[in-house]
Parts: sequence; C-alpha cells; structure tokens
Amino acid sequence: MNIYHKVDEVRMENGILFLRVDGQSISKALIDISPVLVTASDKELNHYEISPSGYGIHWPLLDEDISIDGLLKIHHSPLQRNQLCNSA
Repeated sequence: MNIYHKVDEVRMENGILFLRVDGQSISKALIDISPVLVTASDKELNHYEISPSGYGIHWPLLDEDISIDGLLKIHHSPLQRNQLCNSA
C-alpha cells in the first residue's frame, strides 16, 4: 500500500478543522471544506476515520469524505497517478 500522507492529528473546534499532516500544521474553516461538515453535530464531527494510506478522512455518520491532497491543494499528474497505481 502506498502511503500518501502521515496524519498525526485531526480535531475540530469552533468551525475550524485542525490537522497535522506530514509534520505540518494546517487549519481550514469547515465552511470552506464542506457544507455537510458545517452543519454536523459535535458527535458526528468527532466520529471520523483516517484512511490507512493517509489519503483522506471519512465521517461515516455523515457519509462525507475529504482528501488530504485537496486540503493541501496538491494535484498529481497522470504519470504520478500511474506510478502510484503500478507500484501497489
């Protein structure tokens, strides 16, 4: 399995998502990420799963997913995607 990112911390406070990804602290307003997350309860927000590869975060109670690449504004070229797929 390819590891995309190392996600060490995920927490939400006052409408802000705080992450520690690949040693870097990131904060994003939930309103800028997902309308589903903005209206979610604390219980729903705090029930999340980080994918084993570090590719994304899933909120099963909300059926909502976000990609870490999307949050970091990383775009992989088709060649990079093919290399990742072929190395699995």
